[in-house]
Amino acid sequence: MEPHQNTGDDRDPGLQPERTRLAWRRTTLAGTVATVLAAKAALHNGPSATGISMAALCCALWLGFLTVAHRRIRVLSEGGEPTTLTPRHAGTAALCTVALATCAVALIL
Repeated sequence: MEPHQNTGDDRDPGLQPERTRLAWRRTTLAGTVATVLAAKAALHNGPSATGISMAALCCALWLGFLTVAHRRIRVLSEGGEPTTLTPRHAGTAALCTVALATCAVALIL
């Protein structure tokens, strides 16, 4: 009996696209919470130019991540073989996430 060789043509993704789609949703939810808390912290002592700027920056970063995440969720929900996440989209998502975390730290300190 010969061992089964995976040629790539008979790949069964199973539930991996579903798990990945759910991971994108969880990350989007976490980013939403972080953005709301950052905006609240920025405006806690009353509106100031710096606070409003930081809140607006957090919202812009969140919208950038949300755009990439929504596109990826839509691709994964279509069924079939999902396309690979492009380096540009992956970089945008990572940049938005790191920048949002940096803004949150700056607001706390």
